[in-house]
Amino acid sequence: MHPNPIYRQANQADNLDFAREQGFGMLAISAPDAPLVSHIPFMLNDDGTRAEFHLVRSNPIARALRDGPLNARIAVQGPHGYVSPDWYGIDDQVPTWNYVAVHLTGSVETLPDSEMRPLLDRISAFHESRYAPKPEWVLDKMPDELLQKMMRQIVPCLMQVTAIDGTWKLAQNKPESARLGAARAMDAAGIGQEARLLAALMHRPPQGDS
Repeated sequence: MHPNPIYRQANQADNLDFAREQGFGMLAISAPDAPLVSHIPFMLNDDGTRAEFHLVRSNPIARALRDGPLNARIAVQGPHGYVSPDWYGIDDQVPTWNYVAVHLTGSVETLPDSEMRPLLDRISAFHESRYAPKPEWVLDKMPDELLQKMMRQIVPCLMQVTAIDGTWKLAQNKPESARLGAARAMDAAGIGQEARLLAALMHRPPQGDS
């Protein structure tokens, strides 16, 4: 997380909503040679204390979890992009990179195999609901033999979340006119959907509980 507190004014609800909306992050645990990292979809419960996901059984993290729970972190990244100093409309500026990121920290463990089907049902139902009015896809549409074979290849996992931290680096350290000017210039540059999403966040950075 960025050390400047001006980029860390988002409240817990802001960070949770962001992580839940993204629903995808980088899971990392410590290992003797180098951190083990896996990119995973996940689902947060309502109060953000539990993150559910699954791993392929051959995943090195899944193998490490056979010995018991491990401390871990899920890094969730949102829109990010280069900011040209010309966009601020003030002198003596330098290039930078704006971004949003939320970290979920806690203890990860595997769950009994009996939890696999309910977990898959919850995850697919959550994401399918976002595509309404499309008819919802359900696991029952899978041939049972094929479904059972696929489920044997994955393991259900749970993170008990103990800390949530967010960085929303959106030019809050600049005068408001410079921040808004940079947001408008980024949007007008037409450099992709991610830049437009970042520009929208720069227009209205989170203000915490104040």
